[in-house]
Amino acid sequence: MFKDDQLHSSSSSPCPTKAQKTLQEDMKPIALLCIGCALITPSVLLVLKSLWKACYKTSKPPRLSTVALVRTFLVAGGAAILTIVAMPHLDIVTNVTILNGVAVFSALLQIITQCTAKERNRFLVPSITAFFLILLGYILFLYLYLTKDPTDKQMAIWVGLAVGGSFLVSLNWWESYFRLISENCSSVFLTLLLRDMKKCQNLLNILSSLLRLVMTASVLGAYIPLNKMDWSIVKSIPNHETKIIAILIGVQLISSALCHWFSLVACKMHALRRCFILPLYLASLAVMVLFIVPVIVYYQDYKTGLNGTAINFTGYCSGVVDGRNQNLTGSVFQHLVYDVTHTLCFLDMSNILDIGLLTGSAVSWWLGLVLVTLHLWYLKVLRIQRTQDLFTRRLYEGTFIEQSLLLNTRYDIQTKNRMKISRALDTVMVYLCATMWHENYDEMMNIIISIFRLDKYRPKNNPKHIDLTFEAHIYFDDAFENVEGSRGRHLNTYAQTLVEILAEVYAIFTSIDQGFFKKSQNIPDQKIITTPYGGRLVVTMPHGNIITVHYKDKELIRHKKRWSQIMYLYYLLGWKLMSKHYARLQKGEEEVSLRAQVEKRNTYILALDGDTDFQPAAVMLLIDRLKMYPRVGAACGRIHPTGSGPAVWFQKFEYAVSHWLQKTAEHVIGCVLCSPGCFSLFRAEALMDDNVMKKYSTKSMEASNYIQYDQGEDRWLCTLLLKQGWRVEYNAASDAYTNAPEDFKELYNQRRRWGPSTMANVVDLLGSTTVISKKNPSISKLFMFYQLFALASSILAPATICLMIAGSFTFMLNLHGSAALVLAVIPPLIYLILCFYIKSDTQINIAGIMSVIYAFLMLVVTMTIIGAMVRDKTILTPSSLFVIAMAIIYVITAIMHPQEIQLVFHGLLYILCIPSAYLLLTIYSMVNMNNVSWGTRETKPATGAAKPEPAAKQTNVQKAKNTFQQYFSWCKCCKKSNQTSGGGVNQENLIPELQPQNSIVEDMRIPEEEQRQLEPVFDSPNQSWLRQLQSVSRDMKLEEDSLEKEEESFWIELQKKYLEPLLDDKERQKKIVNDLRELRNKINFAFFILNALWLVATFTLQLYEATFSIQLPKINLDLEYTGENVKIEPIGFMFILGFATSVIIQFLTMFYHR
Repeated sequence: MFKDDQLHSSSSSPCPTKAQKTLQEDMKPIALLCIGCALITPSVLLVLKSLWKACYKTSKPPRLSTVALVRTFLVAGGAAILTIVAMPHLDIVTNVTILNGVAVFSALLQIITQCTAKERNRFLVPSITAFFLILLGYILFLYLYLTKDPTDKQMAIWVGLAVGGSFLVSLNWWESYFRLISENCSSVFLTLLLRDMKKCQNLLNILSSLLRLVMTASVLGAYIPLNKMDWSIVKSIPNHETKIIAILIGVQLISSALCHWFSLVACKMHALRRCFILPLYLASLAVMVLFIVPVIVYYQDYKTGLNGTAINFTGYCSGVVDGRNQNLTGSVFQHLVYDVTHTLCFLDMSNILDIGLLTGSAVSWWLGLVLVTLHLWYLKVLRIQRTQDLFTRRLYEGTFIEQSLLLNTRYDIQTKNRMKISRALDTVMVYLCATMWHENYDEMMNIIISIFRLDKYRPKNNPKHIDLTFEAHIYFDDAFENVEGSRGRHLNTYAQTLVEILAEVYAIFTSIDQGFFKKSQNIPDQKIITTPYGGRLVVTMPHGNIITVHYKDKELIRHKKRWSQIMYLYYLLGWKLMSKHYARLQKGEEEVSLRAQVEKRNTYILALDGDTDFQPAAVMLLIDRLKMYPRVGAACGRIHPTGSGPAVWFQKFEYAVSHWLQKTAEHVIGCVLCSPGCFSLFRAEALMDDNVMKKYSTKSMEASNYIQYDQGEDRWLCTLLLKQGWRVEYNAASDAYTNAPEDFKELYNQRRRWGPSTMANVVDLLGSTTVISKKNPSISKLFMFYQLFALASSILAPATICLMIAGSFTFMLNLHGSAALVLAVIPPLIYLILCFYIKSDTQINIAGIMSVIYAFLMLVVTMTIIGAMVRDKTILTPSSLFVIAMAIIYVITAIMHPQEIQLVFHGLLYILCIPSAYLLLTIYSMVNMNNVSWGTRETKPATGAAKPEPAAKQTNVQKAKNTFQQYFSWCKCCKKSNQTSGGGVNQENLIPELQPQNSIVEDMRIPEEEQRQLEPVFDSPNQSWLRQLQSVSRDMKLEEDSLEKEEESFWIELQKKYLEPLLDDKERQKKIVNDLRELRNKINFAFFILNALWLVATFTLQLYEATFSIQLPKINLDLEYTGENVKIEPIGFMFILGFATSVIIQFLTMFYHR
């Protein structure tokens, strides 16, 4: 409306006063420039977004982009001609409604698409009707304008340009139709073209957008001089008018962008009809009402005020509209109505024919648009539907936003076959897989309640809920123990507690409708089965879904978490998913391969820890993510640590910052590198890809394998997925809760595993940068450079903390920088040396004492920085700016997460613990990286009200059992005892204790050989553990059952191939001990040498600070130069600048992600 009002009303006042409301005749370039801004702004935004994606994602140059570029050239030219050249000379009604006519080519393509389809649908007739209605609108429009004054050649040119421009714009939305046409007619050319455009989308968008900019600028630049207008007027606009113009164009640009964004939100929120289609239909009608009704009212009021004097619309235009006073006096709305009226003055609105032609063209165009987009009312939109699946092109048109949104929506022919396939793909199968070991009563209760909650949310016996079916599987490690005087092995206390919890939760969920915690019915009988790996408990939950507990006997099958994961991967994906398709393929059935592929794509595994607490909605969000994005191999949620105490408070803020900034940055600019195993959804198709599941089943053979494979199994699995080209994503709305270590020792042991494993996997990815950037479209070399800088920052963290502490010594003790640095390095250096000679428990105790001391020192450091700002009366120093910027970033980030804003208070404790987390913990984890024990839950008892106590701990005497069974060629692993002061090691590497005084090998022992013959567990159905479990489960009756022969054979074969307990090989174990120690020494040497070089370089620069320092002018709070300079070390300044850049990138990506 801005362009039409300004251009038309300006011509009505040839000699306007200085205080006029409309632009002068020679000021038309200003209005046209605003129109040009509205045209090019979406292209500018698209260039920026595509540049971002091209930099942080892999992009290929286009090969077959000629057609796309020509199409963009024509569309850009048509849009510029229509809006800049033609529309200023047309009436307001035509300007509003002719934009609906841009659907003409879409209507034609819909007809062609449906005619080439094998099965036509009900939208063929509406498409044909829409095409002829739009053509009718153009015919009525041409007749109205050309017959009004046949001698007006200039008007004929404007009308022709309007029709031609709108036809060119209609070429804008052809990809969706050509995609279907290529599928129906098997066109190789179209298929290759569309495939190339999809692969080269980012670069193609950049090129096409730049071409649109050039084309729009060319049309605007050529039209101004051809129409005898001067560009110099742009420089002479008064400030008041400049502000008005800026506000008007700003409102248009912002409203168009918001309209596009809210349209996406409406579609993804399943509000397609009432919040997307209907408002866009009514937009042009609303504009017509808002402008035309006041024109009619003013005209009728004027006629009424003449007291019967006859006057027609032409007289009203000449006497009132054109003869009005153009100064600032009077109502703004009145002048606006007169401006709109002026555009209609060339018509005789008293003539029924003119009104009929104008109305007929407007209605025809509008009805044509409605019929062309009628298929949208039946469009099926899934939750959080991908934008690329909703809209064909990323670009929206700012000058005709509603038409571009409607026509850009993806078109599809919903035939019966397509609907059947769609319904088949809607149902997904999710296997909930939790690993347990020594979880206590409360932790087990959390996950069992969560599973039963999901059972109630998606009941299996309810036909209304067909989008999801699931099974829950719990893999209980080391569930059996020897009991003197018993025929066989018994379940330990932890395993028995789980059975009691299942019965308790079952009773709660079956009686909750009749009365709160009132038991109203008996629990149905459940099954217990003896298996080749131990035993199985099968529980059918109240709503029909099944939860299966797999009790593992470590003398029959390998235990620990990674082998439990391998166990369920092969069982669920190999046996339950693919074996049925293999059997049908053997019978010669058709389409088995296709159905297997579809089922793999719609089968997911939800990896859980034994203490995870989650809601069904969190699971559905992850499922939606994988359903929408076929190349996403895994997705993780927002993990919340639970518990109490300072250690947990520290972790709460640490987890928050990690998810708010780091994971968000990885998700936006590349890929999430680690999807935590406590709550992550994996796609079966991705896990079954080449070199993923097979590689994940590899036994650790080298020292580096023990660190990368076994210390952080979830990160290594994600590394394998990324190498195969799969994407790993983060969903911030999917919340899960897991217990965090509450003890300082347990926290240090957990991070001792995580730190080296993280470093090993990141180095592995960096070493394969070239291959991964080519194979994985979500990972670019620039993203890998970002990871390289993050790795360098973590490596240099100890030295950086020392420098920070040295700065506080300089301020407090008035020491020289070099002396302060030496003083700051001495305590961590002593701790580093001690860690090589004392036990791990002693190391942790020393670290705890030093952490308290450093916490007080950090408080002093904080006060030091504040004191420096007060003393120097400036905040414009590097350290002050850095601290203030970090504080502002964290506070704003917390505000952007309002549901978690309270965590910002834990940030105060986090700051005090920085030396402990980034200095002492780093030293501890690096020195003890050859200790490959798990470190957590190893001696934690089962707790809970009135719950049985765990089995008594064995003595410290080194014992082991090495039992060989000839039957089925099983090999039973040794049974190790638990030490009071140390944790166990992974089954595949029982490390001998060669030097008890050194923590490097203090937890590693060689068991003594002791052989005895045992009959296979699955071959003796009446074992004592069955009777034991039946006696424990009083409320839930357990009936014995047996495995099918085929499944029993599967387990025997799987155990032989992948999960057979490892033999005790003393020589190999000694070799692994030496290899781990040697690897530890090499890595530690390189790690701490780099930190030493960093400190020495800083020390040297401080000695010669007058020569090498960077001097910046010192500015006070009033931004005035104080006459002094601030000296900055160049190395420290560059590091702080690089770190700040990394944080700013994370901060910006957080905003984008939110």
